Amino acid sequence: MGKKIKYHKVDGMMVQKPKKQKLTWNLIRKQRYLYFMSVPFIIWIIIFKYVPLWGWSMAFQNVRPKSFVLPVWEREWVGLKNFKDVFSRDMFYAALRNTLAMSGISIVLGFATAIIFALLLNELRVMRFKKLTQTISYLPHFVSWVIIASIAQIFLKDSGVLNQILMSMGIISEPIKFLSQTGPRFWFVVCLVNVWKECGWDAIIYLSAMTGIDQGLYEAAKVDGAGRFRRMWHITLPGIRPTIIVLLILSIGSVLNIGMERQMLMSNAITKDYANVLDWYAYLFGIGENNYSFGTAVGIFKSAISLLLLMGANKIANKIGEGSLV
Repeated sequence: MGKKIKYHKVDGMMVQKPKKQKLTWNLIRKQRYLYFMSVPFIIWIIIFKYVPLWGWSMAFQNVRPKSFVLPVWEREWVGLKNFKDVFSRDMFYAALRNTLAMSGISIVLGFATAIIFALLLNELRVMRFKKLTQTISYLPHFVSWVIIASIAQIFLKDSGVLNQILMSMGIISEPIKFLSQTGPRFWFVVCLVNVWKECGWDAIIYLSAMTGIDQGLYEAAKVDGAGRFRRMWHITLPGIRPTIIVLLILSIGSVLNIGMERQMLMSNAITKDYANVLDWYAYLFGIGENNYSFGTAVGIFKSAISLLLLMGANKIANKIGEGSLV
């Protein structure tokens, strides 16, 4: 009985999976320069990504500033007490809710806008205008959140530019409280500002993926009478689908690593209940109260959930034949 041949889907077609090469001395000798070039990056990963993992031991100890003078093995071991403390506070569940909500909204809005923007930009035929539009679109990526949040607050406050425009056009009769009313609206405001900041930058990788699509497909589609929308839908989108899947898997794996900078800068006393996220929660009770074990426990929880989500998303993508990270 012959060996079973494995297939996977590429651009809607089932193709045979390439055979994995066995790691042999002969292969290492042939690719020795590639291995040599990868050595600095492996050392960098070990030093900055794996060595700091020893700090996770603090989550199982009672570490205060005065404990730093003691060796790791002489500090007070408390088992899972810090994790129980993390999960016992109501603020944790509010922070988890806010984190998941803003991450989910950011993933949906971020992916949709970046892909649509890249598709439209790819259709521009005047190259000078295309480059100018692309340059302007990714400039906000290089601006700090301090400036972005200040602009957003000026633009979105009750007497801000947006409310003035909407009222002058007769669309609304009274100002919309974008940042002065508590509730889920704050999630959408923060996510939309983030989309404006990162849309142009995120579109770059999709534009790069589009350059790899066979131009003969577009010519054939033109001969068959396909319009621009048809060509985008049937050629461009399937052509960048593997890139979309890989970026989506990475985004799902980072769903809890939302950061806290934008929430801190755009929130106020009214919206704080819907602005507090896990990173902010760890900062308040970990760094703020000198309880480093507490903050480390929150970090381990985030890493464990992120790893499970990453592996799950990768497995699902692999199962449905849409490509995967490994």
